[in-house]
Amino acid sequence: MGKLMERKLKDYAVLMLKGMGMGAADVVPGVSGGTIAFIVGIYDELINSIKSINLESLKLFFSGKWATFWTKINGNFLFFLLAGIGISVFSLAKLITWLLVNQPILVWSFFFGLVLASTWFVSKDIKEWKSWKTWVAFVIGAVVAFYITVATPAETPSNLLFIFLCGVIAICAMILPGISGSFILVLLGKYFFIMDAVKTLDVVVIAVFGAGACIGITSFSRILSYALAHFRNITLAVLTGFMLGSLNKVWPWKEGVETFVDSHGEVKPLIETNILPNAHVPEAVVLMVVGFFLVYFLEKLSAKTPVR
Repeated sequence: MGKLMERKLKDYAVLMLKGMGMGAADVVPGVSGGTIAFIVGIYDELINSIKSINLESLKLFFSGKWATFWTKINGNFLFFLLAGIGISVFSLAKLITWLLVNQPILVWSFFFGLVLASTWFVSKDIKEWKSWKTWVAFVIGAVVAFYITVATPAETPSNLLFIFLCGVIAICAMILPGISGSFILVLLGKYFFIMDAVKTLDVVVIAVFGAGACIGITSFSRILSYALAHFRNITLAVLTGFMLGSLNKVWPWKEGVETFVDSHGEVKPLIETNILPNAHVPEAVVLMVVGFFLVYFLEKLSAKTPVR
């Protein structure tokens, strides 16, 4: 991983911008930060950097060999990427949330174009489309993602063990292109519970959820890294299927089927169904095209060199 540390200051600035893109995507239920990581060419490096946080590297840290530890985990990469994600979440979250409430069709249109383009560009990395295994993997990914988008949120317990498991599952979904970690929390019936814990600074719930997320992402990154190294085409086919299936969630025109009352007493949609275009069609089409060509621009701009 040595050559990955040879970045200049402007490279880290660009890396932070990529992190901001991931953070903005993670705020939107149905859109994955993993998708953004893939299209900007840092997905492999992200997975392998997370994977490097293991017992061996932690021994370096606790033995005081901090510089070696930092190099071992590709610390500069993770620091600037996480800084970008953090900046985006805290600065753009309110804006994107406001836009989702007040201009949902336009926001979803932009992300629909973005995810559609991402599906196309990731599929181009698959080298063996003639193999039946590739097509089976693609269909399985699409079906699973589609099912997730139409599943009904469950009634679940609020004990700490389940909160821990939610952290494990949600973070794994978050780094998968096409699968939204926040939407998984909605399905698990704990999205608003976790959001309330964050707003009220419930330290116990946040700590337990965070512990689950840490264990989940460090464990799952090893599986993903192995799959990308040894079964790259099949893995990419599954991920491409995930993105295609998730388009059902980001379809701009929706109709509320079931609602809930949030902590401020406002009625908001909980379950929605897709409908035919019925408003803001010209603007929506323009934003879809903008989202599509933004991905095209990022894909051309990024040096997509996989980390092996």
